[in-house]
Amino acid sequence: MLFLSAAMPQTAPMPDDKTHSPMRTYGRIKSRPIKPRQAELLDSLAPRIAIPAGPLDPRSLKPDAAEIWLEIGFGGGEHMAGQAARRPELLILGVEPFLNGVASALRHVDEAGLTNVRVRQGDAREVLADLTPASLDRVFILFPDPWPKTRHHKRRLIQVETIEALARALKPGGRLRFVTDWKDYAAWTLERMTRSADFRWLAEGPADWRVPPADHLTTRYESKALGDCAPIFLDFERV
Repeated sequence: MLFLSAAMPQTAPMPDDKTHSPMRTYGRIKSRPIKPRQAELLDSLAPRIAIPAGPLDPRSLKPDAAEIWLEIGFGGGEHMAGQAARRPELLILGVEPFLNGVASALRHVDEAGLTNVRVRQGDAREVLADLTPASLDRVFILFPDPWPKTRHHKRRLIQVETIEALARALKPGGRLRFVTDWKDYAAWTLERMTRSADFRWLAEGPADWRVPPADHLTTRYESKALGDCAPIFLDFERV
């Protein structure tokens, strides 16, 4: 990683951030009124494709699934639904704390007629804790809340404890993709992930984090460019 110091921002020494505080988001769990069609789907479709509460072997939801993926904080669901449409042989789990995002995702699932998606509104860390160990093939964390102020860094999703939970849920050889458009959050995540013995950073050169991977799907949120830099793509492998 000789190119790292010149290409990526640096952070202060890593504090002990092994905490488990309640999930916090920038907005409320619900903001604008839910559209009538989406409200109908919350009543009808959401219960049918809900991720069950409690201990879960996700393969029980789709026994013939070629792989099982998880998207943490799927926003409006565009990426999750797009990946599910591309790969109908997969099972994709999605967890999002924001009710409007869940409602939007349900619309995407319904319009595309997807049968390989399961969703939950809530804290993804609870789902990670409930999953059978080594049951996931892939995890996506795309543009999570950056909490840019130093006093709010403890609210970031990426903490030592979360990395340990991800390592527990992923199979050996499983992949984790983290994407952010905040330089400090990229450095924060890279520092913690590379200190973990459970993950290996897959980048071999700057293009690997600067250029969108071939299987990446750009969403409307990403197109708004709300961060302080171009998107940074960090791919890791469970070792």
